[in-house]
Amino acid sequence: AVVSTQSTGAAIATAKATREGGEERDELLQQISVKEKMLEAVKNEVLKYKECDPEVLEKKKSELLVCRESINRWTDNIFSVQTWCKNKFGIDNKQMCANFSIPEDLDYIS
Repeated sequence: AVVSTQSTGAAIATAKATREGGEERDELLQQISVKEKMLEAVKNEVLKYKECDPEVLEKKKSELLVCRESINRWTDNIFSVQTWCKNKFGIDNKQMCANFSIPEDLDYIS
């Protein structure tokens, strides 16, 4: 059955008008409000210490390992290209580093 929004709105207005307010209900609503504020404060406090969470730390360690492996893989690729160019075209490593803005102290990270 389709109910119109006007009849629903009228039913809600009637229910609110006939609802017994009572002090007990108001007191419970106030307690709910206080508890919700306390819950929000605790959630904010927990967020401050999220960085110290063992699961977060473990995830960061694994991400760091992936980054380190990627950096070393690309460093190895650069060295391979330098070696290939040196063997194929006789280009000196210093000249290649200067032409392609490769730091001369480029090395693997551990």
